[in-house]
Amino acid sequence: MNFFLEILQFIVLLVYYLLESLVFLVVPGRKKNVSGEIVLITGAGSGIGRLLAVKFASLGATVVLWDINQEGLNCTVRLARENGADRVHSYVCDCSKRQDIYRVADQVKKEVGDVNILINNAGVVIGKRFLDSPDSLVEKTMEVNIMANFWTYKAFLPAMVAANHGHLVSIASCAALCGANKLSDYCASKFAAVGFAESIDMEMKSLRKTGVKTTIVCPYVINTGMFDGVKSKWPHVLPILDPEYVAERIISAVRQNQEILFIPRIAYVLYFLRSFLPVKAGGLLLQFFGNFDIMNNFKGRPKKE
Repeated sequence: MNFFLEILQFIVLLVYYLLESLVFLVVPGRKKNVSGEIVLITGAGSGIGRLLAVKFASLGATVVLWDINQEGLNCTVRLARENGADRVHSYVCDCSKRQDIYRVADQVKKEVGDVNILINNAGVVIGKRFLDSPDSLVEKTMEVNIMANFWTYKAFLPAMVAANHGHLVSIASCAALCGANKLSDYCASKFAAVGFAESIDMEMKSLRKTGVKTTIVCPYVINTGMFDGVKSKWPHVLPILDPEYVAERIISAVRQNQEILFIPRIAYVLYFLRSFLPVKAGGLLLQFFGNFDIMNNFKGRPKKE
């Protein structure tokens, strides 16, 4: 009897969630208020991290900014304050070092309070073929792009669980959905980031901590300088993304508790197609959309002397 009840419950909930998602496609859900929340953003000294900091600050949140670059942090703090923010805290933190993350996390908890919204945004990319990638840089990619997520969660998730209130945001990439030439380490780290975030979400649901939300963001290439030189093979279909647009979409997704965000929307279609196509057909699809040669003109951010 229990078996049939479980099946019935599964079918009812499945239909309900499908209808709910269709409704939200037409009528967006109510956006939650983030005023007064403590939002910590890694990699906040430039790019998407900087834009998210300014936008969250303008919504009344207390923003905590982490970056390895003091000059970049200073610029973000100034921009946030110019946009009316008065609760901005910045810390130099090397997200490739576990002990540095724990040290600065303790400092944040003492000086600012418990983090309510954690945004793991810091990232690095090599952009070389696997056999040409130095071991030290491969390790750095994994340390910053995925291992830092483990240590920030360890530092800030306990308070969220205790309060049954919080939000975990992982800025991953469309590189987390398929492999790409000259991005073996980057793809591996982003695949791992998505799997890690989904697993923690499952743990929260298992613990009945429904107040701890998760948002996984998978954008295509963003015009922030990190992937400077990269060009889209089909710019009208898969455009290089405007940072302001991406930041707005992320803010909106977080405020609506959206669990998965692909940018642009065609990424949902391509991900769906690849899920059932034969392997060779899937490979052909990736080749057609430029995954073989997307990094051919890659330069990346210029290194400071």
